[in-house]
Amino acid sequence: MEQIQKLFATQSNHAFDFSVFSNRLEQKDYDKNAIILKSGQVEDYLYFVEKGMLRFYIEKGEKEITFDFAFEGNFTSGYSSFLTRKPAPYFIQALVATSIWRISYTDLQEVYKGNEQGQMIGRLAAEQLFIRKTARELSFLSQSAEERYLHLLHEQPQYIQQIPLKYLASYIGITPQALSRIRQRIN
Repeated sequence: MEQIQKLFATQSNHAFDFSVFSNRLEQKDYDKNAIILKSGQVEDYLYFVEKGMLRFYIEKGEKEITFDFAFEGNFTSGYSSFLTRKPAPYFIQALVATSIWRISYTDLQEVYKGNEQGQMIGRLAAEQLFIRKTARELSFLSQSAEERYLHLLHEQPQYIQQIPLKYLASYIGITPQALSRIRQRIN
């Protein structure tokens, strides 16, 4: 919870009563490979990843297509489902033992109503999610698979070795064999 408090403190120009938000947070731990959100479920939580990492994927026939990761220090959620209250068409999985803080949709709406600080909390979380999504989309339009891999390696080097090759390859939009060739070339 300390990471979240620091994030808000750095973003606020005035005194911030963190208890407005923290009193509604619930800490939850997930084992490696645990499914946090199943396709077809409505997302009920906004998460902050304190420790670990999450994978977002869809099932397409026999294949799983990874389209996002969430790492320590990030807000995340099945956000489109969270906002619309409609079932998510994807899964969220803990890739390693993961510890999160979460707030329910209902509680977050109450925080929003409470005061200006509540609005700031929602804005900061939404901005972080939007920036991450936009960067991901732009990477597919402007970077090669190798550049996308190098970017991920630069941004999250501590995790690259923990993510199975097939998930990394799917995330950057290539086959595991092509990713192996990229890794051999840059090493």
